[in-house]
Amino acid sequence: MHANFKNTHVTNTHECQLVAHRDAQNDVDMRVSLASLSMKNPLTVASGTFASGREYADFIDISRLGAITTKGVSACAWEGNDQGRLAETPSGILNSIGLQNKGAKHFIENDLAWLKQQQTRVIVNVCGHSYDEYFQALDALEQASGIDAYEINISCPNVDAGGMALGTQPNAVERIVSLLRERTCKTLIIKLTPNVTDIAEIARAAESAGADALSLINTLLGMAIDAHRRRPILSRVVGGLSGPAIKPVALRCVWQVHKAVNIPILGMGGVASGTDVAEFMLAGASAVAIGTENFVDPCATMRILDELYTYAREQHITHISELIGGLEC
Repeated sequence: MHANFKNTHVTNTHECQLVAHRDAQNDVDMRVSLASLSMKNPLTVASGTFASGREYADFIDISRLGAITTKGVSACAWEGNDQGRLAETPSGILNSIGLQNKGAKHFIENDLAWLKQQQTRVIVNVCGHSYDEYFQALDALEQASGIDAYEINISCPNVDAGGMALGTQPNAVERIVSLLRERTCKTLIIKLTPNVTDIAEIARAAESAGADALSLINTLLGMAIDAHRRRPILSRVVGGLSGPAIKPVALRCVWQVHKAVNIPILGMGGVASGTDVAEFMLAGASAVAIGTENFVDPCATMRILDELYTYAREQHITHISELIGGLEC
């Protein structure tokens, strides 16, 4: 998914840039780490909601983000699913984009060249339909410079093979993670699906196979129906639900996984405010991604960063990492 907000939100540009620089005057240490990946603050974006950042650069200071997480990159170009890809829901959105992208070669020559200039960490989301396609994509990306970490998408509900089909079985997770681990020394983040009986079991499988960190949650499987036409709204019938509606599920998953593993977590799912970020960190996330809110407000990342600073000052927090796993039960 990507959105072009230039015409509808251009008046917010100056305000976003002002918010982006307020953190320079703060005394809160916002630095966090995802394994060996150090970030200037805990905020990144959820894959598929920010493209590679270029579309948002007119509205926010990209360099203020702790990292940019790109949309999914496959070995070769993918056309994505047929039209009938989006459906609004109460407090959320269903998508069935199908990981449309132009492939690793185009990404390296165009998007990565731009990302290298943005003065922030670069996390590349990697997708495939099969083991070989994951390997081919990763091998191609390994030839390029400027990538700090990989987020391996084994949890997308919008493709017929690969994606969530791999991420629901512990044995399959162990196999794909261990084989990818052999192919890179970069930080390896495995993105998990909530569409399982026991997400902690999947998390432990990824950890045992060599994952450096975990990313959760991906979208919840859902559907929408047009009662007047008596037909599904999405071309594939089902799609991935994101937005504020899924936040309680996401928090629960982060909390459960934090108790089950010893590797850091990148949390996401319905984040719309600085307080939401704090909640995810208290549940156990070391960093937090903003997704659907970017469609509502192209300046969301800067606003949320500013709100997180405000929260930290009000709570007399000097190091934001103090929040990680700090939930008192």
